Amino acid sequence: MRKIKRASAQAAGAGAAFALAMFSLLAAPASPAAAQGSPIIMKLSTATINDTQTEWMKRFAAAVEKDSGGRIKGQLFPASQLGSIPRQIEGTQFGAIQGWVGPPEFLVGIDQRYEALSAPGLFDGRDQYQHTIEDPAVRDLVLGLGADKGLIGAGIFPIGPSSIDTRKPVHRLADYRGLKIRVLASQFQTELIKRMGGSPVAMTLADVLPGLQQGAIDGTLTTVTQYTTLHYVDAAKYVVETGQPYVSSIAVLSKKWVDGLPPDLQKIVRDDAAKVTHDIFPFVYQFYDEQKKIWLSQGGSLTSLPPADQAEMMSKISNIAQDVSASRPALNAAVKVVFATAAKYK
Repeated sequence: MRKIKRASAQAAGAGAAFALAMFSLLAAPASPAAAQGSPIIMKLSTATINDTQTEWMKRFAAAVEKDSGGRIKGQLFPASQLGSIPRQIEGTQFGAIQGWVGPPEFLVGIDQRYEALSAPGLFDGRDQYQHTIEDPAVRDLVLGLGADKGLIGAGIFPIGPSSIDTRKPVHRLADYRGLKIRVLASQFQTELIKRMGGSPVAMTLADVLPGLQQGAIDGTLTTVTQYTTLHYVDAAKYVVETGQPYVSSIAVLSKKWVDGLPPDLQKIVRDDAAKVTHDIFPFVYQFYDEQKKIWLSQGGSLTSLPPADQAEMMSKISNIAQDVSASRPALNAAVKVVFATAAKYK
């Protein structure tokens, strides 16, 4: 009994020490330290690892450190080292974390218009996507969201077109009937899976692989880059490239932190974010193409729906954004802007 009590006490002490360490990490000031010449720390966080989101953080941190002459030093925390995605976003809003990168759908609790870019049927290719996302009408709209909630939009860039990875083979659109498919907390994605005949399940990223392994879900809707980097192939190896919706990443910075910087450093941070975002597109495209090859080399399967089934799917999902946003004026206005802009580049 004493041994058990002693072990429990040791475990509790270790847990408390870990909690204290994490608190110290997040609470560490990002402003200049008292000692003259100490750099301003810029903590950047994301849920993924070894992908385009971590690449953006690496490039941004390096650019800011170089252009600031070492006055700002970046610290990178991929793979949710600073907590779940909601905690990372909250930390960025309050200034404990200086930047977060992830799909904008995770920000719909802050502003519903963040999901406008994930509207099914909006994009049909890379060129159209890039022209649309770099058009001031769309870029300024999306990056301006969240300013009154503590977030400054730093950049938007693609992850790639969606696909659906399932535990068992899917050959026709009808095969999705009744399947439990993981989606982001987005009404657009929820409605998409419903219209395809499946049952949408909103789930945090950390729960997806266990959910596939245990059969709690039958598949997941995202991009092939997630399947490879998080090694889903052992649990679900059958991928159908539906192409819808297009998945984006958004980088947001803590407004509290940026506003507290000297004007020259504020300009460096904003300018470097814009440049890194524009320059990362070729890397994103190359990375996506490489991941498809890696998925096949891992033993995964990549297929498409028959043309008639793909056309049927598109007819069912292409008006989702308009239907879902009809009773939500702010979202509806954003949807109209992104669709009108995308139409210019088809």
